[in-house]
This record gives sequence, structure tokens and C-alpha cells, in this order.
Amino acid sequence: MAAVETDRDAPSALCSEFLNFSAKDTAAKWLQVSNLPKEVYQHLACYVPKIYCLGPNLNPQNEDLLAPLLLQSPLEWYLCGEEPSVGLAKLEQNNQPSQLCGHVFKVGEPTYSCRECAADPTCVLCMQCFLGSVHKEHRYRMTTSGGGGFCDCGDTEAWKKGPYCQKHEPNISDSSQKDPLANLSDEMIARTYNVFSIILKYAVDMLTWEKEDELPEGLEPPARGDTYYCMLFNDEVHTYEQVIYTLQKAVNCTQKEAVSFATTVDRDGRKSVRFGDFQFCEQAKSVIVRNTSRQTKPLRVQVMHSSVVAHQCFALKALTWLGQIIRYSDALRRILCQVGLQRGPEGENSSLVDTLMLCDSKMWKGARNVYHQLFMSSLLMDTKYKKLFAIQFAKNYERLQSDYVKDDHDREFSVTDLSVQMFTVPSLARMLITEENLMTTIIRTFMDHLRHRDLHGHFQFERYTAQQAFKFRRVQSLIGDLKYVLISRPTEWTDQLREKYLEGFSAFLELLKCMQGMDPVVRQVGQHIEMEPEWEAAFTLQMKLTHIISMMQEWCSSDERVLIEAYKKCLSALTHCHSGFTDGEQPITLSMCGHSVDTIRYCVSQEKVSIHLPLSRLLAGLHALLSKTEVAYRFPELLPLSELSPPMLIEHPLRCLVLCAQVHAGMWRRNGFSLVNQIYYYHNVKCRVEMFDKDLSMLQAGASMMDPNHFLMIMLSRFELYHIFSSADCRKRYNRENANKDVVQQNNTLIEEMLHLVIMIVGERYTAGVGQVECFDEIRREIVHQLCIRPMAHSELVKALPENENKETGMERVIDSVALFKKPGVTGKGLYKLRPESAKMFNLYFHHYSRADQSKAEEAQRKIKRQNGEDSVLPPPVLPRFCPLFASLVNILQCDVLLGILGAVLQWAMEPSGGHWSESMLQRVLHLIGMGLVEEQQHLLSSAEDNDTNFNFTLKISRPGEAPANTPSILALLETLQNAPHLEVHKDMIRWILKTVANIKTTRECTASAPPSDSSGHSQEEVSIGSTVRDKDKAERKRKAEMARLRREKIMAQMSEMQRHFINENKELFQQSLEELDPSTSSTLEHSPSSCDSTLFCVGPRRWRAGGSDRRQVVTCILCQEEQEIRIDGKAMVLAAFVQRSTVMSKNRKRPPHNPDKYDPLFMHPDLSFGTHTGSCGHIMHSHCWQRYFEAVQAKEQRRQQRLRVHTSYDVENGEFLCPLCECLSNTVIPLLKFKSIYCFLSEQPDLSQWLNITSLQMKALLSAHRKAKAADADGVDDMDGVNDCPPPDGFKLDYTPKNPYSSTIKEMLTTFGTATYKVGLKVHPNEQDPRVPIMCWGSCAYTIQSIERLLVDEEKPLFGSLPCRQDDCLSSLTRFGSACWTVSSHATVQNHFIRLLAALVPDPRVENTPCILDIDMFHLLVSLVLSHPAVFSLDSSGLSADTAQLHFLHLVTVAHIVQILLSSVPEEVQMEQESGGAEREEEEKVCMFYNTLRTHLGSGLREVDSGWHLWCCVKAGILPYLRAAALFFHYLNGAPAPPELHISHLCAAGSSEQRGSHQVCPAPQHSRVHCSRSSSVHYSTISYFRFPRESNHLIELPGDYSALINQASSFTCPKSGGDKSRAPTLCLVCGAMLCSQSYCCQSELEGVDVGACTAHTFACGAGVGIFLRVRESQVLFLAGKTKGCFYAPPYLDDYGETDQGLRRGNPLHLCQERYRKIQKLWRQHSITEEIGHAQEANQTLVGIDWQHL
Repeated sequence: MAAVETDRDAPSALCSEFLNFSAKDTAAKWLQVSNLPKEVYQHLACYVPKIYCLGPNLNPQNEDLLAPLLLQSPLEWYLCGEEPSVGLAKLEQNNQPSQLCGHVFKVGEPTYSCRECAADPTCVLCMQCFLGSVHKEHRYRMTTSGGGGFCDCGDTEAWKKGPYCQKHEPNISDSSQKDPLANLSDEMIARTYNVFSIILKYAVDMLTWEKEDELPEGLEPPARGDTYYCMLFNDEVHTYEQVIYTLQKAVNCTQKEAVSFATTVDRDGRKSVRFGDFQFCEQAKSVIVRNTSRQTKPLRVQVMHSSVVAHQCFALKALTWLGQIIRYSDALRRILCQVGLQRGPEGENSSLVDTLMLCDSKMWKGARNVYHQLFMSSLLMDTKYKKLFAIQFAKNYERLQSDYVKDDHDREFSVTDLSVQMFTVPSLARMLITEENLMTTIIRTFMDHLRHRDLHGHFQFERYTAQQAFKFRRVQSLIGDLKYVLISRPTEWTDQLREKYLEGFSAFLELLKCMQGMDPVVRQVGQHIEMEPEWEAAFTLQMKLTHIISMMQEWCSSDERVLIEAYKKCLSALTHCHSGFTDGEQPITLSMCGHSVDTIRYCVSQEKVSIHLPLSRLLAGLHALLSKTEVAYRFPELLPLSELSPPMLIEHPLRCLVLCAQVHAGMWRRNGFSLVNQIYYYHNVKCRVEMFDKDLSMLQAGASMMDPNHFLMIMLSRFELYHIFSSADCRKRYNRENANKDVVQQNNTLIEEMLHLVIMIVGERYTAGVGQVECFDEIRREIVHQLCIRPMAHSELVKALPENENKETGMERVIDSVALFKKPGVTGKGLYKLRPESAKMFNLYFHHYSRADQSKAEEAQRKIKRQNGEDSVLPPPVLPRFCPLFASLVNILQCDVLLGILGAVLQWAMEPSGGHWSESMLQRVLHLIGMGLVEEQQHLLSSAEDNDTNFNFTLKISRPGEAPANTPSILALLETLQNAPHLEVHKDMIRWILKTVANIKTTRECTASAPPSDSSGHSQEEVSIGSTVRDKDKAERKRKAEMARLRREKIMAQMSEMQRHFINENKELFQQSLEELDPSTSSTLEHSPSSCDSTLFCVGPRRWRAGGSDRRQVVTCILCQEEQEIRIDGKAMVLAAFVQRSTVMSKNRKRPPHNPDKYDPLFMHPDLSFGTHTGSCGHIMHSHCWQRYFEAVQAKEQRRQQRLRVHTSYDVENGEFLCPLCECLSNTVIPLLKFKSIYCFLSEQPDLSQWLNITSLQMKALLSAHRKAKAADADGVDDMDGVNDCPPPDGFKLDYTPKNPYSSTIKEMLTTFGTATYKVGLKVHPNEQDPRVPIMCWGSCAYTIQSIERLLVDEEKPLFGSLPCRQDDCLSSLTRFGSACWTVSSHATVQNHFIRLLAALVPDPRVENTPCILDIDMFHLLVSLVLSHPAVFSLDSSGLSADTAQLHFLHLVTVAHIVQILLSSVPEEVQMEQESGGAEREEEEKVCMFYNTLRTHLGSGLREVDSGWHLWCCVKAGILPYLRAAALFFHYLNGAPAPPELHISHLCAAGSSEQRGSHQVCPAPQHSRVHCSRSSSVHYSTISYFRFPRESNHLIELPGDYSALINQASSFTCPKSGGDKSRAPTLCLVCGAMLCSQSYCCQSELEGVDVGACTAHTFACGAGVGIFLRVRESQVLFLAGKTKGCFYAPPYLDDYGETDQGLRRGNPLHLCQERYRKIQKLWRQHSITEEIGHAQEANQTLVGIDWQHL
């Protein structure tokens, strides 16, 4: 109870103190005292506990009111020495505005980085600065902030150009950068210094205070009560659910309260969950600890005295206050920075800032956020202090990181996250490297945390505990810091920087040494590996370091001395690793083709081998740089090139490549998936730059320094193929016959891989330093080879190219030179297509192709060549020259060992393969020969200048083998193979080779005889030799083509003959089928206007009737394929249909939903706030087939429920099923009925007034009969009192019960559909007896027609002839069903409805509560009248025609609608009149008369309008939608065909109403006017104006630029958790509401289920269907009901025509109107639910999502 009392006493006690308190006096007192800190502490000790923490809730309103007055105000008075508002305003005025923007980003706010000008990707601008900067015209990247960073506008080091936006542009005038403190008086500086040091010290002490029950000295409260808080702290281990469950148990609160506690703990880092005496809180603590300590460490809970909590609350407030005060003036900011960084009494690292940083991990989230914000707005906004702070940060770096690794909060809540703000500033980073040795510190700290090593000192990630794995994840952030430090290369080097960089480089080499050879693998033989070894950690490390290694090389390349030193260091480290390399491995000598070499015996398939060789790869990179920067040629004496041992350099990379080859050959299958994954990543674009590519470079470097024969022999030995090629008779085919088939197969693959490797070593010259190329050439070639596979979207290309540390691929600069861009349509993406001239760069053995890519590319390129009528041969491309350091590599092509290998393979190919050689092996051999020839051609061309032709490949390949063997030359073999029948595929290539050889020979002869300058000579000869071969080719090809053509023609002739024959035989069959060939509801013949009069009427006694007997209508059941004629008494045929509630046409989304049990839906309000829409996929079934199918679906569902509880895309319990044919979501079926022909009996039909008289008599009689029946039911006796008996008019039989014409199955289906519409439309349980069933059916019919009419207008399509047949069938079945549904309802009910409906137009005193004429949607009224009339008409045998009634209904309702329009929709301002023709004149006069008649009845209610033209325009426009809908309705009801002119114009002209038989708008009979006047009094008091024509509803307008949306969403706060940013802001596209989706805070209860904000909103706004845009994901979300949803492509595209779901790429996005219209069309067609159904069927993962929680 203590709590409540203090609560009650507090205000009164405080009030008196508060009233007597004067901030000014307190400040004056403080100015006098000698010991200011003591005074201020006493003041705080007295007041803080009185303001804060008085009750169970931590932040009530009065804290925010009292704290500024009692605590902050005296400080401000003291600071300013005058009224604070005046003093601070003066400061602000004198302040120079900072050029730094410093806007701190909120979570989800858009940030912009310029891809052309930013120094690195962390340099970002806020939206305001971006819009005012030059960068918005550049290529920029847009992302959403995770919160925490700040805008870099004004920071000259962050931008290569355009550092300022317009707002922060520096003033040229005041170039004198004087000290901001000069503006302040000395006293002011002293006072500020005092206040800041006291308050900052107080805040730091309180936030780092660890005792729960006492306070620091000087702050003890005067009176101390027994009030405690049980404080729960956040951690990242326990889930929301665990915390909520625990709290419910511990402090017995409701689920809702627990959720709110959990949300606050997660947001602020702590929350008090109980308030009271010590015992009470301690008990809650023990329950929480006990409950959460089972699986993990328990939740952190403390019982804290309320005064401690109070001071901590104020400490946070004080820090926020400091942050606000320093905004007024830079001078104040400087003083605060000084105070914070001043050394404390303990010496080194004891300033207040240090204390805060070092205690970071002990504080809770909220406190950390507040002081990080303060650091950002003070220390980081001032260049001088930023530098000092960076030095302190670097000094404490190791401790901070160790704390972070142990801490369990995310990086964004740790002070280490501020590293990005300092390390990315190039000048600071260099300073920290030189002065604080930062690089070495980071690397050493990293190494210290990864202590797990194996015997050789390599990292070992095997058997990591969860704790170690967690630590490993944390430590990776250090690599991020290293990346920030290295991200910008130095332009000039100092000696100190060189020294410290190389020291850091050495530390880095130590790290790489620990990785060299880690995770080695040994081939499993015999049995499969039992446990998959851990491989991911090593690759994670490799991926993280990839950019670091690249950046290290870039730093080295920018200074020659550094490069030379780094090369030496790296070489010695590698030598150190390899020192044990030859131990224990026997030396052996290999000899082949007259060459021999010494090496060691080593089998990859038997020994340990590792894929991780970062040291070798780093050396390879540096070696290429030596060549690129030409250091190798300028200072060879400084380099240890002569000491290099090439065999040692190539050994490990070669083993790695052999391992890949053996894995491909299937030799390592038993090593499981871990090895396959490693090989995959080794080649993957994320790792290959520093793995596979560098291994290749290393082999190139080694081979360039060795004899090519020696190199190839070592290579054969490592590939374990030496024995095959070294035997003397290898050409004859070494004896493989007895070898095992698998081994043969493996060897074949290994030979292919080995040849491929030779191709790559000689042919991959697009690395700067290896070949004479620029880096753009490399990217260009990558792009060309990607596009050779197929045209690709921009995003696919970006994924296929390696990114540098700035997330750039460099693609945009070169893409346009090699590709053409093709824009996308309404779906799909924009594609880049290769320019034809770039295809000549295509290399079939491109080193980055996977096997699949290679075969696709080959196929695609051959296809293109064939289409262009060229030879489909794919020769090797012309390559750039090697750099001098690598120049000797070309000799590999003409060395003896290679020629021996090539000759052997060609010799094997002489006979068809029995599995002893393979096609691709031969293809690679031919490619190598081709490479030799192309190389020789290039040499010849260039040697014309410098007579140096030592490359003579043709000579070598035409030389036969030495004596005893006398093997034929390669050339001879090729000539023999040219005609081998089993080599059809390779003929083109062989022919190309022979042709090229001939060309080269002639060239050589010419150059030998002619003077070298005459290069035109050889071309002539070349042509003559080539042309003979070519002519033969052409003739051969022509002959083949001719034969093929003749064969085709013959086949076609045979087929057409057979067809004719078949038709003749089955003539009568074809006749018959042509007659019956009519679309589903037999529209063609029946609707052909030729068979009728000149004018077409579809309503009234003169309406069009089908000629002759009724047409037969035959349809086919999709389930049993039987044909069936539609007959009244036949088997029922049904259409699959989907009924749904809809608000698509609603003009009032605010209307509360009706109470379904009491609501009377007879009259629809004109705002159409809720309707029932019926749609169908148009597929027809027998009713009994459908019932069987549905029962099967139900049974399956019941069985499935026992197996797994997931939702399907349809809900069987709600009667949903998928159409058996098209899988369209359906929930009922509509019976198909045929047209009824009603013939006129009387030739003379009554006019309107006669007809009204007859009808009103009939109504009277019916009413009295109904009342009699009611009375009889009530009393049981026939009591006639009080009921006036009205005799019925002639021929009207009250007691007549009409016979139901329909068969039992049709009746059953009528009931089924009626009940379904009622159930869905009103959201009630099905009840076929309910009187509202027929009303709902009529309503659904009217609403569906109205929505389709709107759709046709919006799409500007004609009223008839443009509907797809599924909608056509649906409407015709729906209207005919409407006219028949009364037969299965109680007749009295329907008659009663009719009486009430008619009373709305023709007042009847005996009918109560008839609505006002302005509250009725007239089209709904017309449909209901026409469809309910048969129930009354069936009693009438007097010969009146139903058609006459229909016509009169149309007239009456039309007039009522005109009255509606005149009453509500005549606009105020009158436009200019236009001249109108004679007929129009007459109409105008009549409208004027009519309007004036209305005015006389309504009195002053209506304004005076003189212009008839104006009224007529208004009526015409207002009534058009109604007339169009009526035209559709009667067209489908009576089956009259539409006149051809309505198939063309998309607006139903006024004439159409005449064709519909509604002749001119005649002045209405007295009745309808009387009713208007009766209701007019109601009209002006209660009805809001409702204008006609109703505008079509649109989805909301979206901004053209997506960032505007992101900005709007970032300022959106969650409506429930006070001012907190929403994590998933979601925009409703129907009404524009912004919602806080996917979070606990905004869940609400709907029909007993907890649902998220979006789901709840769909029920209020879209009758259960919703279309949302998830702003941060850039994703459209469709929801239907509680369990269905899907994601849909957003309407925002980047410049490359692609969406960016999840905003991963960050390209600027713009609204694509076509795609947005497509979404709008889906919504207007009511197809959202159907779309979701299809999406969920297609993608099973969507079914598992809890859509209701979004």
C-alpha cells in the first residue's frame, strides 16, 4: 500500500514547494557559494527523488513538467546569467552555423550515397541535403538507415566533389576561422565550464553506478523510504515469447501488460516490472530468475532503490539537456568537449569520456543511446575534438573490443560502432596508423580473440562451442574496422606511414600464416565420411578478408618502396611456411620427350591438401603488381627474384587446382558435401578474386620462370597422369583395356581438366600486370562472357561480377560499349543484350565459366552463328600481349611435352572412342592448337616491324616424330581426322585449323621473299587458297539445303491430302458441330441482330425475342466431359463462383459495419459502403459432379489436418475449393438456367398510371392477406377485427400457389448459391429460411453489374462485346439466377419485399419506415423490383405482361434517379452555355419544368437555376452510369442482343436509353413527386450530399520518387508505443493509412484472434481484402481474410526496369504507372483473393507465413 499513499501525498507537498521555488534565486545563490558542486548536488539530492520515480510507472506526465522547472531552469539561469530564453537566443544569434550537417539518422530514414563522388560507401547524405546537392544528378544509391549514423554533408574528406549542399555552403566572406570561444565573455566561459563539469560528472557517475541500494556521496536523500523497483534488463538471448510468459507468472499481469513490458524492455533496455517494498520486489526477481535459467543464462533483474532509479532517470535527462544546450553555440560545444576529454585525477584514460566508453557494456540500451547521441552531437561535430576523441578511442581500442565481444547487445548499441565515424576519415585514419599504430592494434586484437589453433598453429574452427561461435561472429566486426582504415589509399607517403604500414602488414602476414593450410582434407577411400567437417567458419573468414587483402595490395601498389618491402616480407613468410615442404617426401626424376626434371613424389589423392592458401595468393597478387608498376624492370637488383624457387611457388596452388579437378572427376565423392561446398565457394564470385584467380596467377608466375617442359611434367605428375603420357608408346594407346572402367572415366576427366588448365595458363591475360590490359578490359570481358550465355538483367550481371570494397563492380562504365539495353513491358525486367561485334571476344574456355555456363554459352553462340549463316566454328579469340615478366608463357604452346600430349590425344581419336578418350578432350586439344596458330599470326603481324619470329608453331606441328617410332606429325593426323566419320562434330574446327595453317604458311613465304612492308601481298594468296576450300563448302551446303527443302514439301503435301480425305469422310459430323459451335452460353446465333427488327429493345412489351422455338443450349461438364443440354427440368449444371464482400466502390469507408443479425439489407445506400460481389472463372460442371468433387476435397482436408496443421490456399470449412480445371479460388456454384420466353397475352397494355392503379390494388389485397395470415398465426383463431379486408382486383388469385418449374437438382443448387451469398455477404451462419436470402442475391447481382460497368468505363472499353467470356457467363448466370431465386424462398416473404420496394417509389401509407429517396441506390432498387416482381406476377392471370411491368419499373426508377440527381448534384458554379440542337432544346425545357415543379414542392430547399442546358448536362452525366448498368442488366435478363453501335463507343450515349425502350424523360406522374415532397424534410436535415455520377475509386496517388515514401515512413511513429519508430511501416494503398505492421505493439483482437495492424485494417477498410505497400521492403502485400496473403511485385522500378524488393541494391526507384494500373485493375476486378490463391498454390512457402500477424 505504501506506493499508493506516497502517490497521494506527493502532489500536495510538492505544490507548495513548487510554488515557492524560484530558479532565478537558486542560480543567484549558486553564484555566491564557494563549493558549487556540493550545492548543486544538494539541490539534486533534495528534488530529484521528489519528481522522479514516485509510483509504479516510470514516466508519468508531471516529470516532464517539473524537471525543467525545478532542475534544468536554475542551471540555465546560472549559465546565462539572465533569463535563459534571452541569453540562449543571444548565443544562437552570435553563433556561426556549422558547415557540418550532423543530422543523426532515425531508424528507417532514407540515406543517399553518391556512387561517383563519395570517398567510400559509408559517406551518406540525409534527404534534405541530398535534394540540395549536386549528387542528385549523379548515379546515387539509396538505402534505409539502421539508425545511429549521421549526415556527412559539409565534410570535405567524405566527398571527392560537391561536399556541400546549398544549405551548408560555407560563406566566402568570413574566411577568418576564428575561435568560437572569442564571442563569449570570460565569466560566461567560467560559468559554463562549472555547470558542464558538474552535470557531466553527475550523469557519468549515475549511469556507471553499480550499487543498487545506495547513492554516490553528496546525493543521499534527506528522507529514505522503503520503495524499490524490480528492474528487468534486456538481453539478446531470450525471445519475446519467453519474456512475456515469464512476466505473466512472476508479476501476474495480463498478456497485454506483459507484451507492453517486453516491448519497452526491448526498446529502452530496461523496465521496472514491479514497485513496492524490498520483499515484494525480491520475490518477483526470484521467480523471473528461476524461470529463465533453465536453457540459458537467466534474464538480468535487479531490485533497485527508487532514489537510485530516480537519479539515473534524471542523469539521462541531463545528458539530453546538454545535447540541447550545445546546439545554441559552437562555443558551448567546445567547452563540453573540453570538459569531457579532460584527464581525471587517475591519470591516463581517466577522462569522463573514457569512463563512459569503458563502462559501455555495463549500461542498458537506453543509457547507451543517449550518451552515444551526445558524443555524436559534440565530439564528432568538431574537427579538433574529433581527432582527440579518435586518439582516446584508439588507445582504448583493445579493451572496448574485448568488452563488446563479451557483451551480448548488438553492435549498433555498442560504443565500438562509432569507429565508422572516425576510421573512415582518411586524415584521421592515417594519423591513427602512424601515431597510435592502429592497424597493428586491430590485427593483434583480432588474433588474440581467435586463440583456437591446431598443432601447426593454424586456426581451428572444428568443434567450436556455441560460446566460441558467438565470439567468432562478434570478432568479425574488427575486420570491418580494418576495412574502414584502409578504404582510401594514401596519395603521398611519409617515412613514418611506411614504417607503421609495413608493421601492420607484418602483423597481417602473421594472421595469414595461421590461415595458410587450415582445414586440410584427406581423400576418403572405402567408406563415406561419418561427420561432415566444419568448413563455413574458414570461408566466412576468407570472405571477410577478401577486400582487406585486395586493399592491402592497392596500398602497396601506390608506393614502390612499400611494394618491394611487402614483397620481400610476404616471400619470407611463405618460405617459412614451406620450410617443411620437402621433408619426408622422396625426390623423383621425371623424363619425357627428351627432357627431365627433379621433383618430389606427392599425390593429392592420398595426402593432406588445403584449399586455404592466402599467403601464396597474396604473393601472386604482389608479383603481378611488380609487373604492372614496372618495378620489376626498373629495380631488379632490389628484388629477390633470382632466389625464387618456382617449383616451390607453384606447388600449393597446383595441388589446389588438382583437388578441384579430382572432385570434378568424382574421386572425392566419399568426402561428403562440405568439400563440394568449399570447391563451389573457391570458384564463386564472392571469393574467386583472392582464391581461384590468384592461384592461376601464381601458376603463370611460376611457369614464366621455368622451362615449359619441366613445368608441364610437374603438372602431369600432380594430376597423376604422368604414367599415361610418359610411356614410349603412349600414342598407340597405353594399355587401358584391362583397366577398371571408373578409373578410365576418371582419367579422361583429369586429362580434360589438365588441358583446360593449360588453356587458362596461356590464355588468361586480362589481369593487369600479366597481360598488357587496363582493369576496364577485364570487366568488359567478364560482361561479354556473361551475356554470351543469354541476355541478362542489370541485377543478374551485378551479381555475376566481383564487387570491390566500395560495393562497385565498375560495370556501368563499360556496359554500353558491349551491350544494348531493352526496356521491360508491364511484367519482367529490362535486359542487356550483347552487341554482335563484341561476340568475337568469346572464349569457350573462359576461366570463370562453370560447366553449365560453358555448355549454355557454346549452344547460344553456335545458334547465333547458324542464324547469321556463318560457320558454326568457335575459334580461340585474339588475345592481348603478355607483359615482359610473363612473356615466356607463350612457349608452353610450342614445347615438346605439350606437343607430345596433343599428338597422343589425336592419335587416340583416330579410332572411335570405346570410352578411352572423350569428345571434350579432343575439343580442348583442337582449341590449344588453334591458340598456337592465333598466337603465331599475332607474332607475324607484329614481327613485320621487329623481325623477331622465334614462335613457329606451324613448323613444330608439321614435324613428324623421331626415328624408332616415326609417329606422324600433328598436322598429318588432323588431315586424316578431317574425314573420319565419327568426328562429324569437330569437322568445322579441324577445317578451320587447316585453313589457318595454310594462311600462315603463305604469309611466311611472302614475308620471306617480299620486303616486309608489303603486307597486301599475302592477302591475295591467302584468299585463293582459302577460297577453294570455301567454295567446296558452299556447294556442299547448298546441295544439303535443297534436299531438305524438297523433303519438307513432300511431307506437307501428304499431310494436307490426309486432312482433306478425313473431312470428306466425316462431312455430316462437321456440319453438325458447326451448328452447335457456340460459346458457353450460346451467344452467337441468338444475339445476331440480323433476325430482328431495325430497333432492338430489351425491355418492355416490344422487346426482342428469340426467333422460332427456344434455342437449345448445350454445355460440357469439365469433370465428366459429358455434354448436357440446359433444361428447366434437366440435371443442374453449375458454374464455379466466388462470392466476396467488397468495398471497391465504397464512397464511405468510415461507416461502422452492421450488426449482421439485425441488419436489413433491402435498400442499398448510394455510398455503396459494403457490397457483395460474385465472380466466376467460367468453368461448368454437373451439380452432382461438383458435389462429389467437393466432398472429396473435404475428406482430403480432414485427413490432412491430422498430418500437418498448415493452412492451404483455400479454407474448406468456409466452403472454399479450387476450380478443378484452372485452380481458381471458389466458394460456391451458380446454377445455369435458360431464358424464359414470356409472351404477351393482351395486345393493349396499360400505360403507367393505369398500371400503377392496378398494382396498388394488388398490393392492398396482398398486404391485408398477409396480415390476416399473421393474425391467424398469432391467435390461432380467424379473428377478423381490425383488418380491413381488401378484395383483390380481377384475375389476381391470392390463394394460388404457382408450380415450381425447376427440377429438384436445380432447386437444390438455387438454394446452395442463395445461402452462400447470404452467408458471405452478411457474415452470418447459413440459414436458407432467412427472409434476407433473396435480398442478398439481388444485391449481389446489382453490385456485380455496377462494378463491371465502372470497370469498362475506367478502361475505356465499349459496354458490350468487350467482356471476357468468364465475366459474360458470370453475369448472365447471375441475372437469370436472380430472376429464379424467388421460387425457392417463401413467396409471402418475397411479395412482402416487393411491397416495401415499391413503396419507396410510390408511397403507401400502410408500409412503415420507408427510407428517403436520397438514401437509396436506384440501380439496386431497379434490380430488386424486377427480380422480386415474378412472385407477385405469378398470382396474376389477368393477362398483364411482365414485360410491361419491367418497362414501368425502369421508367419509375429512372425518374426517381433524376430527382436524386437534381436534388443533390447540381453544381454551384455555372459554366458557359453551349448551343444545342432542336431535340436537345426540348429536353432542356422539360428538365427546367421538372426542376421548378420540384422547387414548388420543396420550398426554399432548392436553389434557383435558370439554365436548362446546365440542368440537362448535369442530368445526362449523372444518369449515364445507371443507364449503362440497366442496359447490361436487361441484356442479360432478357437475352436481347446488343445493337452494334454499343460495341464501338465506350460511352453509352443518350440514344441508348431510347433503344432500351426508356423513351424520353417524361415529366413524372404525380405519385413519385408526392413522395419526393414527403421526404424532402428529411433530406436537408440528416443526409450528407451525395453527388452523381459517382467517381470511380482509385488506389491512392503514389509519389514518383520512392525516397519520398521512405521519408514519409521514417517520420511515422507507432501509434501505440509512445513516439517509438515503427519497424515495418506499411501503407494501405486503398485509403492511404500508414500502419505499424508486424509488431506486438499494434496487435488487436478480431473475432477472438490476435491479428496485426494490417489484417485488422483490411476488415475496416476493405471488407477483409487489403493492398498494402511495405515501405522498407519495397514490396506490395495482398491480404485476404486472416489466413491468406502473398507478396506482389511493387510498382516502383529502377532505371534498369527492375523492382528492388528489400531495397538491397539501392538504385533510385521511380513509379511505373503501368504496373500500378495493373495492381489497380486487379483490385477493381475483385481479383486480389484469386491472385493470392494462385500465388499460394504456386509457392508453398507462402502458406507457412502467419499472415494475420502482419
